Amino acid sequence: MTVARDLMTPGAECIGAQGSVSDAARKLTEMGVGALPICGSDDKLKGVLTDRDITVKVLGKGRDPQQTRAGELAQGEAVTIGADDDADEIFATMARHKVRRLPVIDGHRLIGMVALADVARALPDPQVGDLLEALSTD
Repeated sequence: MTVARDLMTPGAECIGAQGSVSDAARKLTEMGVGALPICGSDDKLKGVLTDRDITVKVLGKGRDPQQTRAGELAQGEAVTIGADDDADEIFATMARHKVRRLPVIDGHRLIGMVALADVARALPDPQVGDLLEALSTD
């Protein structure tokens, strides 16, 4: 059985909730990724900041990325997946919450990120289509 820890990209780095969106954008660029977990001063996951969040919620609204804090973009409780959850559970969680990336948690520790493409490679073809449809509808 394929589980999240088998599919994820390990070693996810956080942007601190008090870090600027500008710093987050630099980190996204340096790492070549589209999302960063947002962690609070207590090292707990507060949310996920995506390149789309930066574009739509900051730049598109005329906000200053130097002055806007990453934590301002965290919305509610972070959606995560357990390290030992299987591909079907990852699929269900992504579809239910309409997200394309999930932080992978082992206990209370962030250990990686799993993306839609990672899951797509592990699922049978019909399920991939179902996931893409679920994420693409409003």
